[in-house]
Amino acid sequence: MLKTLKRVFSYARPYLKYFILTVICAALGVSLSLSVPVFIGGAVDCCAGKGRVDFEKLRDIIIALASTVIASTLFQWFMSLCTNKLAFLTIRDLRADVFNKLERVPLKYIDGHTKGELSSRVINDIEIVSDGLLQGFTQFFSGIITIIGTLVFMMTINVKIAVVVVILTPLSFIAASKITKASHDSYMKQSKLRGDMVGLAEEMAGNQKIVKAFVYDKRAEERFEKINKAYGDIGAKATFFSSMTNPTTRFVNGIIYAAVGMLGALGVIGYSSFLGTMSVGKLSSFLAYANQYTKPFNEISGVFAELQNAVASAQRVFDVLNENEVSDDSSKDVMNSCDGSLRFSDVFFSYSPDAKLIQNFSLDVRAGQRVAIVGPTGCGKSTIINLLLRFYDIDSGKIEISGRNISDITRDSLRSCFGMVLQETWVFTGTVAENIAYGAPNATREQIIEAAKAVYAHGFIKRLPEGYDTVISEDSGLSQGQKQLICIARIMLMDPPMLILDEATSSIDLRTEQRIQKAFAKLMEGRTSFVIAHRLSTIKNSDVILVMKHGNIIEQGSHEQLMRNGGFYSELYNSQFAS
Repeated sequence: MLKTLKRVFSYARPYLKYFILTVICAALGVSLSLSVPVFIGGAVDCCAGKGRVDFEKLRDIIIALASTVIASTLFQWFMSLCTNKLAFLTIRDLRADVFNKLERVPLKYIDGHTKGELSSRVINDIEIVSDGLLQGFTQFFSGIITIIGTLVFMMTINVKIAVVVVILTPLSFIAASKITKASHDSYMKQSKLRGDMVGLAEEMAGNQKIVKAFVYDKRAEERFEKINKAYGDIGAKATFFSSMTNPTTRFVNGIIYAAVGMLGALGVIGYSSFLGTMSVGKLSSFLAYANQYTKPFNEISGVFAELQNAVASAQRVFDVLNENEVSDDSSKDVMNSCDGSLRFSDVFFSYSPDAKLIQNFSLDVRAGQRVAIVGPTGCGKSTIINLLLRFYDIDSGKIEISGRNISDITRDSLRSCFGMVLQETWVFTGTVAENIAYGAPNATREQIIEAAKAVYAHGFIKRLPEGYDTVISEDSGLSQGQKQLICIARIMLMDPPMLILDEATSSIDLRTEQRIQKAFAKLMEGRTSFVIAHRLSTIKNSDVILVMKHGNIIEQGSHEQLMRNGGFYSELYNSQFAS
């Protein structure tokens, strides 16, 4: 816990000035509030005894008391302002680090976690850290100053009774620590279940058409209910332990207050010379200080309860920050140009050591060739693309582009050689023009329009309410085909030296597909192109067709050659046109 807290507060170090202002304001505000019982005690002594009220002195005390309360309130308000500023800036930096970390972790880590879980860590868990740790800092620090200050004031009034208060104080700490320890594990489990629940909710909400189509409603509800019940049970357990902290410490503090009142009363009536003598006003001041002394223990125990939840969330956030990043390749060579030639030499790769996939894969592609990759689902077609772009690194072997090993050049310069259109369409929240210019942010409006016309997207874009300035998103009502046209227009605008088309026309009608195939044919002229397709009629004109099965190339050649061979490709092709 201490290690986690230290790491959280390391993010606050750049904003030390707000911390210093918080400390100063807390010290001044609490010190002024602690002088209030002195004025009240003096006022009581001014009124003690029938017919002996000192109104002139009482008036001065009331004016001083009012001024002190106002000044204390102002300092405490400014302390809260500085604390909030410190918290917001610290959490801003922490959230930025987590988001940037997700941009640098290997793709394997992203693939191994649900989007909902990662979103929960970036948003929900960090908010809990802010509320539980940084926002609770005000109560914690004010409480510490209050405890020290009241102890000093009590010592000036009656040392012996103050010592009794100090001796009984550890009872509050013992009770709070026992309960806090029991609640920590519960809050850790609660944080994990929260991430699971957010992930499931996002998964179901984002795929409602599939859920409805497969009549998965009841099963989705059952899955959510199971997680929700577990979350409720563990939350109730955590809340039970944390809620026990405050009443327990209050009970102990009540005992301390009663002991102080009894001993002080004995001192007032002069019953015990050992306790010394006290006036009624001093006794009232001492009781007020005893109450103020014990109150922060209740607040701090509440902070400790929130602390358990915040630390559990902070640990989940730091789990992301502790992940290994993609190795830094800034010192490697930059590929400024490539001729399009490509070679795989004895490549081995698997996502998991227990499930072998690509084995002893070799391929030689000449510059400008159109290479189609076909085969059954799971044979490794898309994996070839992942390795080519270094989304994943190979286990052994070598991949070369233009005669250069891709492991010897920077990833950014490698990927800038390719334009890629995936089967999964993606548009971000922004205008149509901004979406098309995603890979070429400096493109002119004329260039954007020409790219859209080249893929036959200009027509439907002009029919949108604001044309190219229409703001779109994943849920803006565009069809899959329209979003895919926008994705293809991005590549047209980039004009890359090499192309990767992974089921790029899967969501487009046949007539539009024929037009886009012509546009692709023009775009692919003189460029090395990789086309992954299940509709084999779209890759008949490829220079080379690679037929993959179980991670290996089992056939290779042109469409006519493979059909004459009557092998696996011929069976696949004929099966698509069988009556």
